[in-house]
Amino acid sequence: MEQQNLTVLKEFILMGITDHPELQAPFFGVFLVIYAVSVVGNLGLIILTKVDSRLQTPMYFFLTHLAFTDLGYSTAVGPKMLVNFLVDQHTISYNWCATQLTFFCMFIASEIILLSAMAYDRYVAICNPLLYTVIMSQRLCQLLVAISYLYSVFLSLLITIKIFVLPFCGYNVIKHFYCDSLPLISLLCSDTHEIKLIILIFAAFTLMSSLLIVLGSYTLILAAILRMHSAEGRHKAFSTCGSHLTVVVLYYGTLFFMYAQPKSKNSSDTDRMASILHFGDTHAESHDLQFEEQNGEKCPD
Repeated sequence: MEQQNLTVLKEFILMGITDHPELQAPFFGVFLVIYAVSVVGNLGLIILTKVDSRLQTPMYFFLTHLAFTDLGYSTAVGPKMLVNFLVDQHTISYNWCATQLTFFCMFIASEIILLSAMAYDRYVAICNPLLYTVIMSQRLCQLLVAISYLYSVFLSLLITIKIFVLPFCGYNVIKHFYCDSLPLISLLCSDTHEIKLIILIFAAFTLMSSLLIVLGSYTLILAAILRMHSAEGRHKAFSTCGSHLTVVVLYYGTLFFMYAQPKSKNSSDTDRMASILHFGDTHAESHDLQFEEQNGEKCPD
């Protein structure tokens, strides 16, 4: 078995999104457009916030890092996925698979924590405008971003190392279109209880703690909106908050569906569909948050 492992671990085979050859070209076109829009939009947002002094605010500071993580996540998965639409052999090397998993986990975890930090920032800006510059100081913003990156690096390295130090069996087909943790775990020969438990605990903790902060912040915001005397102001604030919450629920919902649910033997297809939804949904988040910043309402005193 050891000799067999040394042979097969040189590369993995990715199943891809579809097994139908006639759908490869249409899917390539669709995801090429999605990836191109993501790259242009996120890079444009990053550059714009750097060159425009009016955007030197905590909200756009967080938006810049959200755009960076979204760009990193898209680049970790997108180019290899696009190449696989054009070639017959959907192989990925052992080292690149580990690298892809590391960056994928790192950027996803960072994005989750940044969303919760931005929700708190929005709460302070709307409901405590007089104390906003005092509370959301540059030092606090930098600290929140640093925490998101340090935690995500720790988590991604922990998961990747735990998986790739274990022996793989002879079957090297990954039932996904990129190297994800759970499909890789299914290829391991040794006991996987520990790594599954680690992923479940960290996924549940990261998702639930961040989601509680987001929902708590917006509960306070919505309570303040209900105290507004202007019907037009309430309608505008509700529509703005509602659109953002819809995107956040879809974002957290797909991640919870992928990582914090009990797995069945037939769950790989549904996980791939959730990943496709997540891949196409993340870029809309930055634009939705930018729209909210430009059209937000302040709470009454």
